[in-house]
Amino acid sequence: MKIVILDGFAANPGDLSWKGLERFGQVICYPRTAPEQVLNRSEGVQVLLTNKTVLDRRTIEALPELKMIGVLATGYNIVDIEAARERGVVVCNVPAYSTDSVAQLIFSFILQHANHVYEHTQSVQKGDWVRSRDFSYMIAPQTELAGKTIGFVGFGHVAQKTADIAAAFGMQVIAYSRTMKGQQDRENFQWVSLEKLCAQADYVSVNCPLTPQTQGLINRDFLAGMKPSAMLINTSRGPVVVEQDLADALNQGIIAAAAVDVLSTEPPKADNPLLRARNIYFTPHVGWATKEARTRLLQVTENNLEAFVKGCPQNVVNP
Repeated sequence: MKIVILDGFAANPGDLSWKGLERFGQVICYPRTAPEQVLNRSEGVQVLLTNKTVLDRRTIEALPELKMIGVLATGYNIVDIEAARERGVVVCNVPAYSTDSVAQLIFSFILQHANHVYEHTQSVQKGDWVRSRDFSYMIAPQTELAGKTIGFVGFGHVAQKTADIAAAFGMQVIAYSRTMKGQQDRENFQWVSLEKLCAQADYVSVNCPLTPQTQGLINRDFLAGMKPSAMLINTSRGPVVVEQDLADALNQGIIAAAAVDVLSTEPPKADNPLLRARNIYFTPHVGWATKEARTRLLQVTENNLEAFVKGCPQNVVNP
């Protein structure tokens, strides 16, 4: 069996191993694959593994020997699911492998905004403490999280894990989701409308999937309903946020700060308005990328392939 990994570098830049896949056949790993290279590199392949390389209908229909597509991620919008179903190609993803890592990043943003550790480090390194007339000084406010409210737009695995961390800090938790069911045993928790979430939350964490209903959900009206002192955090998908609206809200002081791990186009274009916005923190889509999470990603991918070979595929997204 021929197995091709189209864009393996992000998941495994060299600190992990693909050898576990070799027991199933010949493995060819490309660090990256440009759109015009996909068909040539996929010729005669039975299994394609892709992280962000798009597999559209034209590509899938041009590969008669293709039997399985493994997505090296939880989201699978880069694959034409209907075309794969029509051709009898099984598509599998890797769910919930990075829950702990993304929750950790969300709180990294929150703690940075609450304590401004980076800015104080820079100040000390510049000699400001050496020259200080006092034993203690602040260049930015220090904020206690206990008693503050965090609101989640979407309340899946990542949001629930982050809510557990928030509760440990003594925060109140509110959330809005499509179903708004369950969580009866969670303390200091309340389901609320989007309007109430905006009005009450000191920190708004966006954790919903990208769907036609959520695209552009975080827009001018949503941001205008938030507290002027509030912070918006997006670790879900870039297109959930209208980026120009968020940039305007930051530059005009409508909200206090924002943090994003995802953007509408990645890598971003140089004219993305958020790159020049005030009071925003960035990470380049690394919430999923701890070594521990990537190790789980590769292991589940191997398990998915093994299950497929045995005739009982798992984590199938196009049944």
